[in-house]
Amino acid sequence: MPKEHRSSARAPKKKHARLLNSVQLLVFDFDGVWTSNQVLVLQDGTEGVLCNRTDGLGLGMLRESGLAMMVLSAEVNPVVSKRCEKVNIPCVQGHKDKAGAFARVLEERKILPKHTAYVGNDVNDLPCMRIAGVSIAVSDAWEGVADEAMFVTRRAGGFGAVREVCEWFLAARAPAKKRS
Repeated sequence: MPKEHRSSARAPKKKHARLLNSVQLLVFDFDGVWTSNQVLVLQDGTEGVLCNRTDGLGLGMLRESGLAMMVLSAEVNPVVSKRCEKVNIPCVQGHKDKAGAFARVLEERKILPKHTAYVGNDVNDLPCMRIAGVSIAVSDAWEGVADEAMFVTRRAGGFGAVREVCEWFLAARAPAKKRS
């Protein structure tokens, strides 16, 4: 398991709750965010990836809180479809122009970019991260990507980064505890 990159992590603080609560759509890249960015190629040419089960649990809790989520992937791969289907998250695949696809989704859903968050790990995610009101990179993002992100996870892609992001939004959406 990769080391957590604690020194570069920039998690949201309590003061960011209002910003996270303004998000109406949380968009994830898949490869390198839901996975470790590795692919298993079998001798018949089929591909497989490893996803973290705790990410699935976090996605389920966040979905129950009412936050809309989706995956936006440049690749077309049945693995992405099957995983998203399993965790009940819509996905859009096969768009090399991810920023254009992102903009079309926002237009269709009538959501302003400032009310979105995007989680990425590589240079092809930067245009979407620049559009979104909240940009997030996983700790093992490609060089320079984390530098442009508003927040950076402690956990690496495929090793709980998605769950960590879900926990940030869940914490921001939790009602403040009253003092006795």
